[in-house]
Amino acid sequence: MSDTFTHGYALLIGVGESAYSPLSLPVTVKDTQTIYAALIDPELCAYPDDKEHIRVLNNQQTTQQGILDGLNWLKEKANTDPSATVFIYYSGHGWLEEANKSYYLLQHDIDPFDLAGSALAAETFTNALRQIQAERLLVIIDSCHAAGMATSKEGKITPTLNLPKGFVEIAPSKGLIDELKQGKGRVVFTSSEGEQYSWIKDDSNSIYTYHFLEALQGAANKPGDTEVKVSNLMNHLSKAVPESASQLYGAEQTPHFDMDAGDFVIAKLRGGKGLPAKGWEEVQPQATQKINQIAQNIQQYGRYITNINEVRDVQNFHIGDVVHNN
Repeated sequence: MSDTFTHGYALLIGVGESAYSPLSLPVTVKDTQTIYAALIDPELCAYPDDKEHIRVLNNQQTTQQGILDGLNWLKEKANTDPSATVFIYYSGHGWLEEANKSYYLLQHDIDPFDLAGSALAAETFTNALRQIQAERLLVIIDSCHAAGMATSKEGKITPTLNLPKGFVEIAPSKGLIDELKQGKGRVVFTSSEGEQYSWIKDDSNSIYTYHFLEALQGAANKPGDTEVKVSNLMNHLSKAVPESASQLYGAEQTPHFDMDAGDFVIAKLRGGKGLPAKGWEEVQPQATQKINQIAQNIQQYGRYITNINEVRDVQNFHIGDVVHNN
């Protein structure tokens, strides 16, 4: 019988479809949906499967106000649950305005002709984050996606998206990370460093998310461990992500980790059953199969469905870009 991670709360933000279509990143929706699926699986992370513990924002839901409302929801949860462990995952574009060194997260409802005035400023995001008084808080920012890439005849991979003058796509700087982690119990991960890209593994997930899902299933744990800690995530991602980026693209992708706040548990491991005597090697094939099963579900329905009646009982349901009438 699995053991529920009762005090876990998560806000998963996958910007996906942008109001300005050239900035759309469909893989970010798949990333957040697969993480959601792993979190609520009673045989994996064992978070309670309800809107009181997990919220997923995708596509049109990822407006600036929607994101700030989600952070405010986490603030309220932390206020009412002193034992709360909070997990925030942002997957979308992140750009730096070079003139004033201001960093922006490009949510759904941006104005391409007024990015600085319409995008979610890191300062605004950080201020909302500081209001969450949780003893344990993990923030992951996956903001430098290698979307819109083309391969030249010479085999070189180059971006096809032209950024507005004065902006560069870059991972959050150390200064910004220091701002994000202010407060007790804050840990900040980013999927890459500097001007490195966060590469896509396949049609289902980014490299970072795929290996994150492995880590949630015990890839860096020891036999007998029954919980996944932040340090376990870090240990696996730090090795697996650079290796995959090099093998698949001949590129560098170095995840960044800031763990000054110390280690803490982020999820149950295999529903609390933990790793068997032979460790990760024994369960890795099963873990890979689980990731593939989740991906197939999302490919079929456009989001992770735990109950097929969610689809059957809806008269007009939206899957990907198609509206289906029952």
